[in-house]
Amino acid sequence: MLGIWTKLVALAMLAFAVAMPLKAEELTATSPDGRIVLTVSDGGGHAAYSISHDGNEAIRSSRLGMLFNDHHGFEDSLAIAGSTTASHDATWEQPWGERRMVRDHHKELAVTFAAQEGPARQITVRFRVFDTGVGFRYELNEQAAFQGPIAITDELTQFAIGADADTWWTPSRQFNRYEYIYRKGLAGTVDDAHTPVTFRRQNGVHISIHEAALVDFSAMSLLAARPGDFEAQLRAGSDGVKVHTTAPFKSPWRTIQIASDAVGLINSDIILNLNEPNKLGDVSWVEPGKYVGVWWEMHIRDRTWGNDGIHGANNTDVIRHIDFAAEHGFKGVLVEGWNIGWDGDWFNNGALFSFTETYDDFDLPMLSEYAAERGVRLIGHHETSGNVANYEAQMADGFALYQENGIREVKTGYVADAGDIVRYDENGVKQYEWHDSQFMVGHHLRVVEEAAKHRISINAHEPVKDTGLRRTYPNWMTREGARGMEFNAWGTPPNPPEHISILAYTRMLSGPMDFTPGIFDLRPNEKPPLRPDMQRGGADNRPQTTLAKQLALYVVLYSPLQMAADLPENYEARMDAFQFIKDVEADWEESVAVSGEVGEYVAIARKGRAGGEWFLGAVTDEEERELSIPLSFLDEGKSYTAQVYRDGTHAHWDHNPYDIVIEEIEITGGDDMTALLASSGGIAVRFIAK
Repeated sequence: MLGIWTKLVALAMLAFAVAMPLKAEELTATSPDGRIVLTVSDGGGHAAYSISHDGNEAIRSSRLGMLFNDHHGFEDSLAIAGSTTASHDATWEQPWGERRMVRDHHKELAVTFAAQEGPARQITVRFRVFDTGVGFRYELNEQAAFQGPIAITDELTQFAIGADADTWWTPSRQFNRYEYIYRKGLAGTVDDAHTPVTFRRQNGVHISIHEAALVDFSAMSLLAARPGDFEAQLRAGSDGVKVHTTAPFKSPWRTIQIASDAVGLINSDIILNLNEPNKLGDVSWVEPGKYVGVWWEMHIRDRTWGNDGIHGANNTDVIRHIDFAAEHGFKGVLVEGWNIGWDGDWFNNGALFSFTETYDDFDLPMLSEYAAERGVRLIGHHETSGNVANYEAQMADGFALYQENGIREVKTGYVADAGDIVRYDENGVKQYEWHDSQFMVGHHLRVVEEAAKHRISINAHEPVKDTGLRRTYPNWMTREGARGMEFNAWGTPPNPPEHISILAYTRMLSGPMDFTPGIFDLRPNEKPPLRPDMQRGGADNRPQTTLAKQLALYVVLYSPLQMAADLPENYEARMDAFQFIKDVEADWEESVAVSGEVGEYVAIARKGRAGGEWFLGAVTDEEERELSIPLSFLDEGKSYTAQVYRDGTHAHWDHNPYDIVIEEIEITGGDDMTALLASSGGIAVRFIAK
C-alpha cells in the first residue's frame, strides 16, 4: 500500500508542477541616489511595475499593457523577453525658463514583453528613474503582427496608490475642461481626475502623476479602477477611437514624481527632461517679459469685446495702455476683441471670426508703429470659440498679418464646452472633438509650428495641458489650463483662498501658467456699471486675497510671459506696491521651492537671469500663519537689503485686504526669515546684495 500511495503522491506533485506557470522574472532599477527603486515583473503573465521610495511603498504592483481595435493586444500571457540598461548624466541649457541649466541624471531600464499566446508580437516599456521620480513609455516597433493602421482602444497602465492617500485633483470629462476648483479628499473617493493629480500617502510619500511629450496621441486622465487604484484613460476621438497610429510608435511618457515632502515635487525637472531637445534651431526671437493689456476691463464689464459702443479694443484705450507700458518698462500690450466676429453670441458662432479683419475703431498698423516707437510691442489675440476648422483655414494669414506689424506673441483661445471643438472630416462632415483629444494635440502643434515660421510665440488658453513641449518648441511659452484670475471677476464661486496653495503642487508641476496676477482693485464689482444693461459680477466676485498676496503671485506662479492684469489707473493709485511688479523678473537663472505643504502654503525663491537678484514669494490659504523661511538660496554669510512687501498687522483678505507694509530690512544669507501671513495673505521680497 505504501508503494501505491507514494506513486499517487508523486503523480499529484507532477500534475501540480505542470499547472504552475514558469517562474516569474523580476528586474529592478534604482535612481542615481538609490532612494527610488523600480521593480518590473511578468508574474502571472502580466506586465507590471512597482516603486518604492526610501523603503516606503509609493506605487504598489500595477499593470501595464495596451489594447487595439483590429490587432491582438498586450494584456495577459506576457513574459519578459529581454531588457537593456543605460545611465545618463548631462546638463542642458534652456533658452528661457524657471532655471537656465537643467541636469538630466537618470538610469534607464528598457523591458521587452513578448506574448506567449496568439500571433508573435512584442512591446517595449522604457523606464527612466530619476532622483525625483520615474517616467515610462510604450514603444511598439515594426513587426508582422502590426501592419497598416492601428487603432488604440485602451491603455491598461495602472497606478495603484491606495484608498487612504490624501488627494488634490480636478474632475476629468467635464464641460469646463481643466477649469475647476481643486478638490481634496481620499484617493478612494476619486472617480476620475485630470493630471497632474497629487497624492500624499499615509507613509509620507508625495506623488504627482502626469505625462510628458504628448505628441500625436490623446491626453491621459486617471479613471478609478478600484478605490485608490487608477487606470490610464485616454480621451477618445469623435469616432470613438482613442489613438490612430501605425507601427512604429512611441506613447507619451507616463510620469510619477516622488518626494518625501511637498516642495520636493516642485523641485523636479522630470517632465522637461523627458521631452526632446529644441527642434526650432535659433530661438533668440523668443523673449520672456511682462505685459499689460486690454483684458481685465472686459471681465469686470467696464468694456466689451464686441463693437457695441464701449468696445475695449479702440485706438484711444490701446494708446493709453501703450503709454503706460512704455513709462513703466513693460514689453507688451495685449489687445483682445480687435477683430471681426465678437458681436452677438460669439461663444456659439466661432465660424464668424476673421483673423485678418479689424473693427473700424482699431488701426493695427498705426498702433503697432506707435508702440514700436516707444519700445513696446502689441500682443496679438486669436479667439476661435472652439471652431478649429475656421481657425486653421485662416491661421497662416493671421500670423502673417501679425508678423507684418511686428507682433511676436499671440494669445490663442478655445472657449467652448469640452467636447465641442469643431472640425470637418475628409468627407466634409462636421465632427466634434474634446479639447484634449488626439486631434487637438495635433492642432496645437500645428499652431506652434506655423507661428514659428513667422517668429511668433504662443500663449494658449483653453489649451491642451502642458507636458513639457516648451523644451522641443521653445515658442510655446505659456498657457492657461486651470482656473485663472478671470474667475474672480464672474466665477461662481470665485477662486477660494487655498487655490494658489494647491495650484503650486498640481497644475504648476506641468509647466508655466498665464494666471494673469496683479489685481490691485480687490473689489472691482462694487462700482456702478457704465451702462444699465452691463451687469457686473456679484459682490462675492473678487480676488479672495490680500494685496501682498497679489504681489507674491509673480514669484510663486511661473510664467515667462507675465501679465500685470489690472487697469492702469488702479496701479497709478498704488505706485508704492506697483514697484514690486516693475522690479520682478519673468525669466530666471534658478528657482527653488523652500517650504510648504499642499493646500496650505508655499514659499518659492527665484534668481533673475538678467539682474542676478533673488526674489521670494510666499502665500497661504485662509489660515493666518507665521513662517520661518530658510534663506539657504542666498550666499552664506553675505549681507543683503531685503525690500519687503508684506501683510500688515490687521490684514485679512475679506475685510482688510489693502493693509500692506512696505519696508527695507537687513538680512544675512543662510539665516531664516520670519514672515507673518494674513488670512489668504502673502509676502513678496526682493534681495539686493550689499
